[in-house]
This record gives sequence, C-alpha cells and structure tokens, in this order.
Amino acid sequence: MLGYALRRLFGVVPTFLLIVAAAFFLMRAAPGGPFDDERTLPPEIEANLQAAYGLDQPVPVQFARYLGGLVRGDLGPSYRMKDFTVAELIGRGLPVTLSIGAAALALALLLGIPLGLAAGLRQNGWADHAAMSVALAGIAIPNFVVAPVLALVFGLQLGWLPVAGWEPGSLRHMALPVITLALPLVAYLARLTRGSLLEVLQSPFIRTARAKGLAPGVILRRHALKPTLLPVVSFLGPAAAGLLTGSLVVEQVFGLPGVGRYFVQGAINRDYTLVMGMVVFYAALILLLNLAVDLAYGWLDPRIRHD
Repeated sequence: MLGYALRRLFGVVPTFLLIVAAAFFLMRAAPGGPFDDERTLPPEIEANLQAAYGLDQPVPVQFARYLGGLVRGDLGPSYRMKDFTVAELIGRGLPVTLSIGAAALALALLLGIPLGLAAGLRQNGWADHAAMSVALAGIAIPNFVVAPVLALVFGLQLGWLPVAGWEPGSLRHMALPVITLALPLVAYLARLTRGSLLEVLQSPFIRTARAKGLAPGVILRRHALKPTLLPVVSFLGPAAAGLLTGSLVVEQVFGLPGVGRYFVQGAINRDYTLVMGMVVFYAALILLLNLAVDLAYGWLDPRIRHD
C-alpha cells in the first residue's frame, strides 16, 4: 500500500506541473496586466513596478522563476495587496473556507447516504419518490439561487440567523453557508447511493446471502454496504474539492473572509501571483483527494489490491 501511494504521489507531479503551466501562460496571454488600471501612475513608475516584479522579462523566464519559488514553497507577493504575500493571504482565509467546507461535507454525508439507502431499500415506494424529488430539486437549483433565498427568509424576514459576517466557532454564522453548500451534495449523494444500492442488491452474492436466510439488515451491513459505497467514494474526492471551489459564490453572498474572496479579487484585479496561488492550492487539493479515494478502494473492495 505504501509503495502504491508513493508511486501515485510521484505520478501526480506531471499533472500538477501541467495545470500550473496552463494557468500561468493563459493568464499572461490575456490582455491587460495588474497595473493597467492605475492610470495616475507616470509611465516611468509603472515601468519600475514591472521591473520590480519581473514582469518586464520574457514569459518563459517568468515561468521558470515562478517554478523556482514554488519548489521552495514561495508563492510570491501579491501585486495588489502589497503588504501581504500570497501564502499569508491564503493562510488567513483558509481556516474559514475549510471550516465551512468540512461542515458542509459532514452534513451532506449524514443526510445524503442514509437518504439514498432508505430510497434504495424501498424502491418505488413513497420514501423513494419523496427522497428522489428532494434530490432532484437540490441538483436543479444552484447555490447562487439558494444562498440569497436562505438569507432573505431566515436572515431578513425571520431574523433567526445573520446574513453576513464571520465569528470563529459561531454556529449561527456558519449555518446558512453550510446549508447552502451541503444541499446540492446531499442530492447527488442520495441519488448515487440509491442507484448503487439497487445494482448491488441484484448481485449474485446478495442472492446467496438471502438464500442462506440472513436478515435484510445483516445483508445490508455485512455484504451490501461496502460495495454500495464504492461509487460514492469515487464521487467524494472531486466533490470535496468542489465544496471549496463552490464556496467562491457562497463566500461572496454571505461576506465570508475565506480564500474564495481572494480568488475573485485576484481575478478581477489581474493579481497574477494571487490567482496562481489559488490555482496551486486547488490543484494540489484535488490531486491529493483523488489519491485518497484510490487508497480507500482497497478497504472497501477486498478484490482490489494495491501492490
């Protein structure tokens, strides 16, 4: 298992470098630059700024310098927030984003998987139809619609929860963002779990277990649950990273000081290093989560061996 993990870890390096290179050159190919909107600056001062940040060098040279800093763990300074480095900005916003994302993922797992299991065990019953109707609504309605509606109802009209701001450890400030992020994931998990369970229940080893007279609950726990969760685990890797990327909109709506805010600001201001820092963070997160999913397969399915 350790050897397989190390091989996969080294295997993601070319993919990671390809993502970094694509983002770097695409940003440089787009028209404009980080100092173009500062029209009050004399041309001499703007040229000095370009030279100070190395933007006057050829793009391949800039890329080589960026990779050198990346190897050392240096994401560079922010071009527009001159008092901070990119690593400092990410470090300031990351606890908020991770708190919201982890809570949303936990809520989605607690609701989505049991909902899908209940629907699959009662196929075509009222519980199945009700669960899938809720899931369909959760998939169809995007979070940039859900977030303002929740803020309007529970924040402004009922006054139960704050609609903006952040206090570390405050469940009241976390409630609306977490629910907004979790609802689509609950829907996907419920549908995926239901479909996987229905397929597993038709397998020969399940029919054999029934022929032996095992109770339905025992069959589910001992034989059906793990193979049912295989596609769910496959989905959770990119879905967990998607919670962080999806939080971009949620953080803007609810005024949260997470990393999504810096990504949006960096994109608007053409803050190259800040955007690249977010791309590096998201790319590394997605690749590592996918690696974790591959390793989890060996535990869920004994037929899979990582030699």
